[in-house]
Amino acid sequence: MAELFAYTDGACSGNPGPGGWGVLLRAMDGETIVKERELKGGEPETTNNRMELLAAIHALESLSRRSTITIVTDSNYVKNGITGWIFGWKKNGWKNAAKKPVANAELWQRLDAANAAHDVTWTWVKGHAGHPENERADELARAGMAPFKTSTRA
Repeated sequence: MAELFAYTDGACSGNPGPGGWGVLLRAMDGETIVKERELKGGEPETTNNRMELLAAIHALESLSRRSTITIVTDSNYVKNGITGWIFGWKKNGWKNAAKKPVANAELWQRLDAANAAHDVTWTWVKGHAGHPENERADELARAGMAPFKTSTRA
């Protein structure tokens, strides 16, 4: 049976500014790629953290049935949030340790629901460090951002 992986990344030009998210979905049988799919999208005014969250959300929401999947992200924000911080946020009514509303709560809630619908292992990799699948997810995120960038933005 093939193992399923999703390599996710977000990108933003300015923070906030135009942003994009990218996902490389890959089914593997040992070292052999069985199937591959790429997803991308973006928004005209967003933040890097929102794009990182949306990449993971879209990876999980794109699955048509309950799956066992490894999400590989270069975002400690996403990995630490979904595997640790979220439990306290939910217990505290979506307030953080400072008793302030959790940033991006609606996306965290969406990710929490998508995460619960699957058997997910969360893995972190260092970004921009030559990891081929992470580099491809970054390319997809930049492609998702491209339609929203104007020539006046860096």
